[in-house]
Amino acid sequence: MGLRRSAAVLAALTGAVLSLSAVTVAPAYAHGSMSNPPSRVYQCFTEGPESPKSAACKAAVAVGQSWPLYDWDEVNQPNANGKSREIIPDGKLCSAGRDKYKGLDLPRADWPATTLPASGAYTFKYKATARHPGTFEMYVTKPGYDPTKPLKWSDLEDTPFYKQLNPPVVSGAYQLQANLPAGRTGRHLVYSIWQRHYPDSGEAFYTCSDVVFGG
Repeated sequence: MGLRRSAAVLAALTGAVLSLSAVTVAPAYAHGSMSNPPSRVYQCFTEGPESPKSAACKAAVAVGQSWPLYDWDEVNQPNANGKSREIIPDGKLCSAGRDKYKGLDLPRADWPATTLPASGAYTFKYKATARHPGTFEMYVTKPGYDPTKPLKWSDLEDTPFYKQLNPPVVSGAYQLQANLPAGRTGRHLVYSIWQRHYPDSGEAFYTCSDVVFGG
């Protein structure tokens, strides 16, 4: 009886250890990225991480390898808490200041770009692999933006052209119903920040979408 009890206890302890190990090594929940117009990371992922089609995505893989593209929904800062401009350095906005995604920061004028109307209403779509309560903001680059130079905070307008808490989700994507900023023509960049709020989390997610206004 004592031997059977000891064996049962050992089995239970072993199971608990294995369960704890499984929890420890389990990947973090995924989150999301802009899918229309696609962010740089989502664009390169959809082209195929191992053999992307565009020259810019090929260059991003050459700099940062292909494996970060599989984590297209994780370009984040875990403790941003509304301090994005303080914690992400100039020149590293598209990577969220993370070396893992450094290929996204490459300054070049041939990133695949989505054509947008010159003005008016437009629904941006942010593909969500996990939903979180939080605020979405979108910024556009200022007139005179030069895509061949590293992106700096000062290249973006100071105030977002779109800001909303908990926008609706349709077919797995947040629907960001915005009015496009006026006075933009040609190639620009739309920068998004998805900031979660305490007590849920101070985490924030970032995207760079290359666009052409009025193309």
